[in-house]
Amino acid sequence: MTDSNFRNTRAGQGPVSSRRSLLAAGGVALAALTMGLSGCAQEDALAQQAKAGDNKNYVAGDGSVTEFAAADRKSPVQVSGTLFNGTTVAPADFQGKVTVLNFWFAACAPCRVEAPILEELHQEFKDQGVQFFGVNLRDEKATAEAFDKTFNLTYPSFDDKDGGVLLSVSGLVPPGAVPTTLVLDKQGRVASRVLGEIQKGTLKALIAAAVAE
Repeated sequence: MTDSNFRNTRAGQGPVSSRRSLLAAGGVALAALTMGLSGCAQEDALAQQAKAGDNKNYVAGDGSVTEFAAADRKSPVQVSGTLFNGTTVAPADFQGKVTVLNFWFAACAPCRVEAPILEELHQEFKDQGVQFFGVNLRDEKATAEAFDKTFNLTYPSFDDKDGGVLLSVSGLVPPGAVPTTLVLDKQGRVASRVLGEIQKGTLKALIAAAVAE
């Protein structure tokens, strides 16, 4: 170590260069702590929003995928209800076709992310006899239609504020787990389920498997 390192040293004090280094390090640490606290504050705000009683709260699934072997599938689901366009759908409408049911509502962030993917797959599989239905759990007609327009969705959705469709698949769609997507086989039985936001490749494979049966 040379004398130049102590050029500005006073009695009882460390070198100025060392003090500056410590101050700089302290500033970095303080900045990191501030950023960390800021991140926590943001997470707390989001957590509070998720628990709030407005239309922004949802309980998302973890993206887990469950496939049901044909021999293990339960009886056909008895889905019936009215679409936002006024059409009535009955259990017989699910016979002979693979059906995709997507449970959603407009303020659900993952629902907005996956909407274009669902439309892409709808277009890809519609000529193979696959039908898509959204199941809207809470929105008024104007809100649901605005969502469809925003994301250019051409498949219809059930107005399910009364929970009729959700009740028909109870045990398969956890209450509040939005989004959830079900693939029904040609007999109307649940062939597979995705809890949470879908991945295009995964859902495409699940649909293709049901079509091939």
